[in-house]
Amino acid sequence: MGKIKMDLEAALKNDPAAKSKLEIILTYAGFHAVLGYRIAHFIYKKLKLRLLARIISQVTRFFTAIEIHPAAQIEGGLFIDHGCGVVIGETAIIGKNCTLYQGVTLGGTGKDTGKRHPTLEDNVMVSAGAKVLGPITIGEGSKIGAGSVVLINVPAHSTVVGIPGRIVRRYGKKTNELDQTFPDPLLEEFARLSTEIECLYHRIELLEKKGNDNAKIV
Repeated sequence: MGKIKMDLEAALKNDPAAKSKLEIILTYAGFHAVLGYRIAHFIYKKLKLRLLARIISQVTRFFTAIEIHPAAQIEGGLFIDHGCGVVIGETAIIGKNCTLYQGVTLGGTGKDTGKRHPTLEDNVMVSAGAKVLGPITIGEGSKIGAGSVVLINVPAHSTVVGIPGRIVRRYGKKTNELDQTFPDPLLEEFARLSTEIECLYHRIELLEKKGNDNAKIV
């Protein structure tokens, strides 16, 4: 009950449109999804009735459009705002007072076994449409920008944006420490095209010069 109370308080605190706890209980799909998860998680972990837990999670998904695997570990204070399309994988771990917006995926890459999904430490915010993939850790107090795809560990109190995700701020200050080991295919393609265009430009110049020289000879 303590975690459910924290979930209610998080929704009331983080959503300026929420006027009362009763309104949240009756009308908030994000709260309904988390409540359904907590029931399914209890059945999954304590009673070991895993099929029943999965059925409950799928029924919750049908009514809320939010899919949370009952085996995921979620602390109190999770707020899912306008949560349609949110997916939280089996081995995901979410700390206290985290916020997820619509379209967020805490998923796997398909290449890992065992711990396959992300860990969000306390007070993490993941904005709309962001994809956090693989057994990575998002540090305490960090923010993931809308539409980002994050495949690397993120230190505490960082802001991440882009595809692939890049750290652009730490502790509120801009940073150039883009510890980005994952290649950016878009930038690589732009660089390749730029080099190719430059080569073509030089070839055209040589052909024009050759044509002018031939014209002078004639």
